[in-house]
Amino acid sequence: MNSIIIVGINMVGAVFSASFIGFGFARLKFKGRNVWFALLLSTMMIPYTVLMIPQFLIWQAVGGYNTFLPLTIPCFFGTAFNVFLVKQFYSGIPKEYDEAALVDGANYFVIYSKIILPMAKPVLCTVGVFTFMNTWNDFMGPLLYLDRPELKTVSLALQNFMGQHTSQWNLLMAVATVITIPMIIVYFAAQRYFIEGITFSGLKG
Repeated sequence: MNSIIIVGINMVGAVFSASFIGFGFARLKFKGRNVWFALLLSTMMIPYTVLMIPQFLIWQAVGGYNTFLPLTIPCFFGTAFNVFLVKQFYSGIPKEYDEAALVDGANYFVIYSKIILPMAKPVLCTVGVFTFMNTWNDFMGPLLYLDRPELKTVSLALQNFMGQHTSQWNLLMAVATVITIPMIIVYFAAQRYFIEGITFSGLKG
């Protein structure tokens, strides 16, 4: 249940933030747009281990330790890969849609919600699948921030079957299989949109 809660919140946050930020970079013209986008992409080169301790100290200082906040709130501010994926997809949508809507009196929020989002289902589904897989399999995050047994996730549950001197390999493999089933279901349920989102975002080949 803890994993389902975290995954659900992260999927909502990741899809909303990536779609909103990607719209700004792909459809709006503002000063320094390319510089800001390059700066965003440069954050992908920063190893997670470099940020791990500073982030932990910050969340501990604001009372986020032993809560789901450190594992969910960051998704609402967007990640570089998701924004890049959505931005590439939006760039492939003809801007004549925007121009026609502006002539009819629509603003950019109407264009975003009524025109772009309905056509962006494949890439948003792709972002959701990636977020589900990364969050469901996340081990380091819950290990750092969750210490109370009632808050632990499925990835930490596997650790309970491994001891210092011996491990229950039969139970470990059984639980690993059960944990893998939701990912398989999600992938096959969203397979058509997932492949289409990857293809039209320019990541194929």
